[in-house]
This record gives sequence, C-alpha cells and structure tokens, in this order.
Amino acid sequence: MTKEGTVVKRAMCFWCKPRCILDVYIKDGRLQGVSKSPIKGCPRWKRAVEMFYHPDRLRYPLKRVGDRGTNKWKQITWDQAFDEIAERLLEIKREYGAEAVAVTAGTSRTYEELRWRFLNLFGSPNLISQGQICHGNSAVAGMMMYGWWPYWMNVEKLENAKCFIMDGRNPAPSHQTIWEALLRRKKEGAKLIVIDPRRSKAATDSDLWLQIRPGTDGALLLSMIQVIIEEDLYDHNFVNNWCYGFDQLKERVKEYPPEKAADITLVPADQIREAARMFATLTPSSIMEGMGVAHQPNSLQPLLARHIISAIVGNVDVKGGEELMGPAPGFITEADIELPEMMPEGQKKKMLGADRHRLSTWEGYEMIQKNVERVWGKRCDLMGANCFASAPLAYRAMAYGDPYPIKGLITVSSNPMVTLPDTRMVYKALKNLDLYVVSDYFMTPSALLADYVLPAASWLERPFLFNYHNTTPLLRAAEQALPEVVPGEYDRRNDYQFWRGLGIRVGQEKFWPWETVEEYYDYRLKGMGMTFKELCKMEKWFPEGEREFRKYEKTGFGTPTGKVELYSTTLESLGYDPLPKFIEPHESPNSAPEMAKEYPLTLITGARFMPYFHSEHRQVKTFRNAYPHPRMEINPETAHELGIKEGDWVWIETARGRIIQRCTYNEHIQADVVHAQHGWWFPEMPAEEPWLHGVWISNVNVLTGSDPEQVDEALGSWSLRTMLCKVYKAEVSSIPIPL
Repeated sequence: MTKEGTVVKRAMCFWCKPRCILDVYIKDGRLQGVSKSPIKGCPRWKRAVEMFYHPDRLRYPLKRVGDRGTNKWKQITWDQAFDEIAERLLEIKREYGAEAVAVTAGTSRTYEELRWRFLNLFGSPNLISQGQICHGNSAVAGMMMYGWWPYWMNVEKLENAKCFIMDGRNPAPSHQTIWEALLRRKKEGAKLIVIDPRRSKAATDSDLWLQIRPGTDGALLLSMIQVIIEEDLYDHNFVNNWCYGFDQLKERVKEYPPEKAADITLVPADQIREAARMFATLTPSSIMEGMGVAHQPNSLQPLLARHIISAIVGNVDVKGGEELMGPAPGFITEADIELPEMMPEGQKKKMLGADRHRLSTWEGYEMIQKNVERVWGKRCDLMGANCFASAPLAYRAMAYGDPYPIKGLITVSSNPMVTLPDTRMVYKALKNLDLYVVSDYFMTPSALLADYVLPAASWLERPFLFNYHNTTPLLRAAEQALPEVVPGEYDRRNDYQFWRGLGIRVGQEKFWPWETVEEYYDYRLKGMGMTFKELCKMEKWFPEGEREFRKYEKTGFGTPTGKVELYSTTLESLGYDPLPKFIEPHESPNSAPEMAKEYPLTLITGARFMPYFHSEHRQVKTFRNAYPHPRMEINPETAHELGIKEGDWVWIETARGRIIQRCTYNEHIQADVVHAQHGWWFPEMPAEEPWLHGVWISNVNVLTGSDPEQVDEALGSWSLRTMLCKVYKAEVSSIPIPL
C-alpha cells in the first residue's frame, strides 16, 4: 500500500491477445487506473476506468420476460439462474439427447478448458469455436506435421531469426509484442517478406512485399517450395533423415513453377524466386501466417505449405525457428482438465461435421494426439482450439433440426450475431432455440435474443493462469485485483464459477471439487511443487538451465512415422489428399465468372484495427469519438470509376446481402479488391427489434456465407477473404446511423 492509501495489485489483461500483466491501482475499493502497458501501441489500458465502470456493464443476472428481441428482462439471483438453466438443460437432454445442447466460444478471454470439461461430462460433442478461423486450424496442421505445435507467440524466436515471412499477418494492430520484436530485428539486419493484397503497416516496412490475389497463398508457397528444391537450397541432412514424403512433395510442386504461380497469384515470378531464396538462405528463418490465411475457404492447403517450407530448410526445433517447446513438467494442462476420455464413444460420432471435416473433429483430434502423447507424455494445445463442431452445420441444426435438432445453446466470450458467418442464418437459429444463455460484459446483439443474460467478471475481477494453451512450458499468472461482487452495485461471476455452478446442478459435482479458482490452480500446480500465489509473485515460470534444441534426435517426432510429415499419413488415413495443392476459391472471377458479371470486385475482411478488438469496445465513448464509423478501403481509381469520393458512405453488396461503410482510399490495394472492416454494431442504437443495436447495418457477416459445401473440407473453416461483391454510393438520407 502506498502512502496515499492506494493499493497496487497485479492483474493479467485480456482485452486482446498478448496477456500483459499490469499494475492495478485501487483506493477505497475503487479502481483508479492501471499502469502503462508494455505494448507501446496499445490504447486500451488508458481507458481501464471508463471500461470497468461503464454504465452499460451488466451487473446482475437477467431473465427474459417478453418475447425474444423485445429487450424486456427481470433481475434474478445467480442461484435462481443456475437452477432454472440446469433444469432446462436436463429437460433437453432427456427429450433430444445431450448432443442437442451446444456451446459457442470466442476469443480467449476465459478459462477455455472448462467448457469442454462441462460438455464432455454432459455428453455433448458440440462446441462451436472461432478456432476454425483462428489459431485452431494452424494448430491442427502444425501438430499433424510436427507432432507438436510451434506456438507463434514466441518472441525469443523472433529475436534469433534472420528472415521472416508474414503471410496474411499485420502484427502492428494485432500482436504488438511480435511487431516490436520484428522491428528490433530489422534494425539488426533481418529481412522481412510480407504476403498481403493490401499494403499493411508490415508491408510498408518490409524488404519484399508480395501483393497477392486473395485466396491464392497456397499456390505462392508451393511455388516457393518448388524453387527451393529446384535450386537445391533445402537442408539435405534434415530432409533425408527427418522428413517423410520428400519425393512425393518434389513431384507435386513441379506443378507450380513461378511462371504458372504468377498467373494464379499475380505476384511476378522474379519476386517469387527472390522470396524463396531469401527464406532458404537466411536461416534460421521464420514464417508466421495470420488470419489472412486462416480465413480462406481452403485454408488447410496454405497451412500445410507454410509448415513444409520451414521444414525443408531445416527450421524445425532450432533457435530462431519452429521450436517445439513441449509441456511444463508436472503441470496439469488444459488438455488434462478437459476430460476427453469422459465423452461416450457414441456421442463423439454425433459431433456436427464429424463426417465431413474429419481432421478437425474427434477422429482427427484423437489420431493426432495419440502420437503427440506418445512422444511428449502430454497432449498439445486444447480441444477447444482444435476439436470442434462445424459452426455452419450447427446453426443449421438450430434453425432446421437437420441432421438433428440443437435446442439449447450457451454463449460465453462470443457474439455470434456479429462474429459468425451468415448473420441471417445465425439470427434464425437463435430465435428457434428452446434455451439460449449468454454470459458477457455487455448486452450484445446476441444477448438480446437470449433467455438468460449473465454478467461476466472482467480480467480485473478474476485471477488467471496462462500457459499458451499447452504449447510451451512457460507459465504466467496474476491475481484478482478487484472483487467480482460489490453488494448494492453488482454481482458478477468468472466462468469457472459459471461452469461449476451449472455442472454441480446437472450432476457433475464430484468433478468440480475446487470451490474457488485459486484452489483449482493450486491443484494444477501441485506436481510442480508450487502454489498459485507463489506463481503470481514470480509472474512467470520457465524451466531453468540451457534450452535444448533438436530434441527429435532423441525422441523422434510425435507423428505416425516419427518424422516431419511432408506427405501426411494422417490426411491419407482420413481420406484426404496427403499433399498440399492449390484450390481456387469457390467464389472468384475464375471459379464463378457469371456471378462476377454482377459482382465484379473481390471482398476481403478481417484486418485488425485499433482501438477495437473484434466486436468489442464499441461502447467506449473515447474510442468511438476517435473512431466513430466503419471504414471500407478501395483503390481510388476504382472509386473514381464508380463515382465514389473519399468519405462517402457506400453500399457493399454480395449475393447474400448488403451493408454500409464509409469509403477510405487506399492506392496500395488491388484495383479489383475492396476491404471491409469486421465486428461493427452500434450499442447506442435501440436494443429492441428490428434494431438489435444496429447489427444489420455495417456488420460484414451479413455479407458472408455459410454454405457447408463451400468451407474447407478437412478443417471446416469458412471464407472471410474471398467473396465477390459490388460497391456503390449510398445516399446520406438513407443511412440510419448517427453521422
């Protein structure tokens, strides 16, 4: 405690991804502010008090009393909420089966392992995760090929690499720790290659910018692999001794010489060769793919190529390369907590998408993890990031009961009406549920359609232990800075309390023996000989001594062949092509020429921008004053042809719907490509239908599709980057949003 009576506590922020540990200043039980974030470009810490005490923060559990969407509620207690929700969950289970209950999960601002623990014990295989278009699909591909996932948020790796490829990644507004490390290395002479159809901040600062046609990253990377092999730039020793399927790969990439790839990608052949040579000769080198790859309809193909190009130049488990770090010894990981063994075998087969997307559902998950466990003694990553039901199929099951009905849905840390594809389908699905429960900080468009809305504790109100989803032995921890309950002001719960409260009431009591999160964390740390409080004082834990590299020389890789699988025996066993290939996006001028006559432009979306994080923080007045409107980007020459001036409001229309955003010129975007921002809704607009806080107006997922036939066949990922659209000026008087 300071002389002025201010208490300083340490808490772990998750208003975005990097998990900064910040000093929190409290006086007389009230938040005064937080210390400056270690991330230079982050604006969020400055608004901590404004966000924490925002008048629209949910304070008490609410139960719907009017029709869905009328915004009529009554306040209830947590006990009443838990009792009634549990009773209805059990009714659904008795009438329709456990699989008729699903859970949606969003960005990792929760105790993610607990939702699978609840579902595995309940008997439902249907977790719907953003992992299918986030790190989950990369984790699946990486684990399948290497037998462990080389987690990309390894800043030390960046500090030792000599050449970097950022494929569909712009770290400056999304992962500032990575960006700051990259800038340091560039000053020391490292080279940066950026693959992006837009000239992002990363592209502007790069040594080589490959301005690619959206959705063709697979062809580009395969062509770079072809150059590396043809010019004999690969690591013969590593390939000969530790890679499986090189000869088959060599034959496959003959189909992608740079001249052919240039026709596909619009990247000049000489640039493809230059990039390949830089990456292969300036080793150790590192490639980091971002959402520009994960959001493609055929995302597995560039993900496989991304890992192959690292492997053949010898970047695997070396300092500065794709380090396979392994688990923390003695630590009970998230994967252990999930209890996958408790899911009945018959129920696993009912996971929606299990028959279509076999790699990212139960069959592929267990096939991969048994080999990972054989070498490492632990599973890598967590089910919530690489074993999930198909979102497009799940919302169809809610809306139409096909192939069976989903009647109950729990939404934690997600906002499906804004963040999942095909908003009209999501809306129909949510309206058709028998039970919909939402836990969140604010009343979102999704929460407005719920039966129960429960106030979630923020990072300031909960303790947290983080170990990078089982991918590293690094542990980080921070205490709870503020109480989640202040009598007469608010009564919130963290999601451990949420899942435990429900779990006990549906018959899982013996599996939730820890009364508090701290007790739960003590249990997980016991084998390491420390307590959660002790870890908080350390802030982080990492094994002592020299880091060991090339561990595979002692153990082999955690794959079926014990080698890095350039030719995947897992994919082959599941009935997929074992080698990567280029697949033209389902919706492009090449694959859909008739559609392109009406919709001549290619729409991409999903690029990160400050100060928002996906669909969050739109309530914060300071942020909205600085960034009040959604923006789309278009090449000025294209805009002039369409009679659109910078600053005009424009309609962006696909075959599925239209939205409005404000025009921004970008002379460094391809002439036939436009970018629209994601995550937009308007909390200041009316809550009741038809408004739902303006969810239909600028929300890019009104434009996206969820056709099960147009998602990645193995992973189930959907397209946010390759859609045909048209753009035209909107009359100001027709725009129903505040100007």
